Amino acid sequence: MEKDFYSNLFFSDNERYADIINGIGCDGIPFVKGKDLQELDTRVYHNSIYHKGMRSLGRRYRRRKTLYRDLVRKTPFGINFAIVGIENQEEIDYALPLRTMCYDAGTYEKQAARIRRQVRRNAKGLSAGEYLYGFQKSSRLFPTVTLVLYYGAKEWDGAKDLHGLIDFTDIPDSLREKVSNYRIHVIEVRKLKNTDVFRTDVKQVFDFIRFSKDKRKLKELIEHDPAYALLEEDAYDMVAGYAGEEEMFKIKDRHKKGGKVDMCQGLREWMEDERNEGKAEERERMNQLIVMLTAQSRVDDLVRAAKDADYLENLFRELGL
Repeated sequence: MEKDFYSNLFFSDNERYADIINGIGCDGIPFVKGKDLQELDTRVYHNSIYHKGMRSLGRRYRRRKTLYRDLVRKTPFGINFAIVGIENQEEIDYALPLRTMCYDAGTYEKQAARIRRQVRRNAKGLSAGEYLYGFQKSSRLFPTVTLVLYYGAKEWDGAKDLHGLIDFTDIPDSLREKVSNYRIHVIEVRKLKNTDVFRTDVKQVFDFIRFSKDKRKLKELIEHDPAYALLEEDAYDMVAGYAGEEEMFKIKDRHKKGGKVDMCQGLREWMEDERNEGKAEERERMNQLIVMLTAQSRVDDLVRAAKDADYLENLFRELGL
């Protein structure tokens, strides 16, 4: 939940949100500006209609379940709008196509509810069907899409469409092709090949997460990109959270100034601390080896290990160190 907080805070900035829409949704073409985005209610109502037994004489009851998107914005495109949601995901949700479909269906239903109210306020000239269902022949919904940002280290192996969740065993092709599908859009952040499509610090955040397991590449990345010297605090928190490095939070205050964090200095300190910890662990390991071999009167093995690194590693393995 803490990581959800960091990611939701980071993308609550509309310039970054627009960067995701342009970079991922529009293939890097800057159609959208952050100042034009409109924040929408993240609540989505999923309606369930059921009959409560024969004793209710068939009366229908409506039960409404509230779902919560992570983030959603109304986005202008010329004279039209689209509704774009962002869902931040670290673990694989194997039922995600179903959940995302409910988000988008609920968003369409919200739009339809507004249209119904408007139509029934001005009922003049409506056909019987238009009045009954509150939807005119000319009524239109804004397109809705959810972009799933997946930060996990494990490759996404879940379904990416509704058909991937359905058991079609023995179902004839003629019927299967009539079962509507629903596709989701999963962006595996750690596998992004081109982050140059981003024009905000989304690029720096995604690059750090991409290379967080490779300290050499990480060091090169930060040394060659001056933007890391003045990273916004919420961007730093996003990086530290999803890179899985608690130590980065501990050193943040030492490199923070005016709401920005010098990640270049922070990373150098963090990596130096790691090296020192590694050296201390190695010294402790070596001390244990000396004690154990001395107790076994294996001084010759100690002398050989001092000259032969491979033999030293074999001794460590032999003694379980």
